[in-house]
Amino acid sequence: MARSQLAIATPDGQPACRFYVEIDHKKQAVFTEVSGLGMELVVEDVEEGGQNGYVHRLPGRCKIGNLTLKRGMTVSNEFFNWMTTMARGTIEKKHVSVILYNPNGTPAMRWDFENAYPVKWTGPQFKADDNAVAVETVEFAHEGMKLG
Repeated sequence: MARSQLAIATPDGQPACRFYVEIDHKKQAVFTEVSGLGMELVVEDVEEGGQNGYVHRLPGRCKIGNLTLKRGMTVSNEFFNWMTTMARGTIEKKHVSVILYNPNGTPAMRWDFENAYPVKWTGPQFKADDNAVAVETVEFAHEGMKLG
């Protein structure tokens, strides 16, 4: 599917047009890209003696990946500073939410991440012959995701 055709529809069928990120329940930033909104159930294969026709496939732990946010660089350094604080050994876990909004400005969907903290910060990549927007990337580990 072409990028221009990709759209997220809200429950009423309308396209969703923007999302925001809250940290500790305060709107912090508008990001252009979010990834890591997924879960995976690890399946364990258990072979039983005498049963050669099949393998028991048992559900195991639920794996939730890191949340990755990308945005155009701003004059604010809050995510870089948070990462620097973590690198110095001061662990600051916070509540992070990603909220998807309808075109009319009402919330359509919400993902909440408990006890999140930055594990990777990447600054922009520059090329002398390129006029692309400078992009900041922040990756968060967390202790669980809930749909709100």
